[in-house]
Amino acid sequence: MSGQEEGRLHTAVLVGPEGERRQHRKARRRAATRIETTARERRKAQAKARWQAEQAEKRATRYLPAAGEPGPAALRTPGRFRLPKHQDTSATLAGQYPFLAEGGLGSQGVFVGQDLYSGGSFVYDPWVLYQRGLITAPNVVLAGIVGSGKSSLAKSLYTRSLPFGRRVYVPGDPKGEHTPVAEAVGGRAIVLGHGLSNRLNPLDEGHRPSSVSDAEWAMQVASRRRDLIGALAETVLDRPLSPLEHTAIDLALRDAVRSAEVPILPMVVDRILAPGPADDKDGRLAEDGRLAGHALRRLVAGDLQGLFDGPSTVRFDPSLPMVSLDLSRVAENATLISVLMTCSSAWMESALSDPDGGQRWVIYDEAWRLMQYPALLRRMDAQWRLARHFGIANMLIFHKLTDLDNVGDQGSAMRALASSLLANAETRIIYRQEPDQLGATAHALGLTGTEQKLLPGLGTGQGLWRIKDRSFVVQHQLHPAELAAFDTTGRMTGESNGFRGTRSEISGT
Repeated sequence: MSGQEEGRLHTAVLVGPEGERRQHRKARRRAATRIETTARERRKAQAKARWQAEQAEKRATRYLPAAGEPGPAALRTPGRFRLPKHQDTSATLAGQYPFLAEGGLGSQGVFVGQDLYSGGSFVYDPWVLYQRGLITAPNVVLAGIVGSGKSSLAKSLYTRSLPFGRRVYVPGDPKGEHTPVAEAVGGRAIVLGHGLSNRLNPLDEGHRPSSVSDAEWAMQVASRRRDLIGALAETVLDRPLSPLEHTAIDLALRDAVRSAEVPILPMVVDRILAPGPADDKDGRLAEDGRLAGHALRRLVAGDLQGLFDGPSTVRFDPSLPMVSLDLSRVAENATLISVLMTCSSAWMESALSDPDGGQRWVIYDEAWRLMQYPALLRRMDAQWRLARHFGIANMLIFHKLTDLDNVGDQGSAMRALASSLLANAETRIIYRQEPDQLGATAHALGLTGTEQKLLPGLGTGQGLWRIKDRSFVVQHQLHPAELAAFDTTGRMTGESNGFRGTRSEISGT
C-alpha cells in the first residue's frame, strides 16, 4: 500500500464515531471551564464592589473626636450626668440584686443581741418604735417551749429598760422567777401565801395620782372597789353575777365604807350575809346575796383565808424600779392564784392610770393560767387596749399560741378576748416550737412558709421577731451576771444547793 492510501485510512479512523465522541467531551469540558471562570470572575467582581462600597462608606462617615465636639453642643460638658430616681419594693429589687438584708430598727433603745441575717446588733424599744411611727401598739407577745430561753429574754428586756427610766410591774409570778430579779435591781417582791404574815386588803384605796381631785378620786375608788368585789365573787363562783347579787354587794360595800375609814373584806361579807334593816326593807336582800356572800366568805374564813381578811401589811410603792407579786407559795391552788391576780391587778390599776407615772412594763407570766378566768381576762384586755393612754407596754408570756384555743369555748366571749390580746400586740416573738404547733402558729401570726420552717430549728436564745410586717431572726445575748440572775435551771444543775460553777463544770464536760 502506498503512502497516500495509508494517510487516507488514518484520517478515516480519526473522523469515525469514536473521534466524534472525544471531540464532544473536550467541548463540554471547555464550556464548563468557561462557566466556572465566568462565575468566579463575577463573585470576585461582587466582592470587590462590596469592599469598595464599605471603604467609601467609611471614608464618608464622620466620627466624633475623642475629646468630644467643641462648643455648646458638645456631648461632654462640665455638668454631671443625671437620671431620674426609681423607687420600688425590696421584693421587686431582690430580683435584680438578691443579696438584701434587713436594715434593723435603729440604734435607739435596748440592746437585745445579734441579727442573724444581717450580722448587726439588734435593738428594740416599744416606746421608741411607737414615737417613730413603726408600731401603733406597744404590747408584746412572747411564746416558746420550755428551755428555749423566753424567760431570760423577758427579764433582759425589762431590766435593761430600767436605766432609761422605765419601771416594771409583775402583777402575778406563779413560779417566783422574778423575785431575785426584783431584789437585784432595788425593787421589791411581795410574797403571799399561807403561813406568811403578809396580807393584801383588796379594798385599799391604792396609789392616788397627784392630778386627781378629791371628788374624782372618791368616784374612782368606789368604782374600783365595786368592780373588784364583783370580780372576786365571779372568780370563786365561776359564773357571772346576777343583778340581785350585784345589788346585794353594792349595798354591803357602801355600808362597810361608811362605817370604817379603811374597810376590809370581812365587813363586806358580814353585811352581805346579814344586811342592815335600812337596806333589807322587804327581808329578801339576804337571800338575794347569799351565794355571793358565801363565795366571798371563802376568802376570809374558808380555805382561802389568811390573805385578804385584814388590813394590808404590805404597800405598793410605784416609785420602786420593780414590784413583783410572788405567788409561788400558792401555785397549787388555781382559784387562789386567780383571786390574788385579780386583787393585785386592781391594786396596780391606780398606779398604772397615773399620767405622771412614766413608762412601765407590765409582765404577765404563765399567761395560760391567767386567761382561764373571765374577770381577770377582762382586766387584762382593758389594760392592753389602754396601753398607749397609760404609757405602758404589756408583755404576755406563754409556751405556745395554741394555749389561746384553750380559753373558753369556740365562739365564746372569752375566746374573743384572748384573741384580741394577740391582735393588740404588734410585736410577736416566737421561740422554738414543736412540729405539731407550726401550722397553728403560722396561721395565728400570718407567717410565711420560710418563717414557719425556721421555728423548729431555732436554738436556745434564738427567736423569730415579727414586728408589724417586718421579720428578724435574733440571737439573744446575755452578760454573765445576767445569766446568773436569770437562770431558771438551778435545781436541775445543782446550783440551788450551793454549787455554782461554769456550765461546763455543771454538765461534766
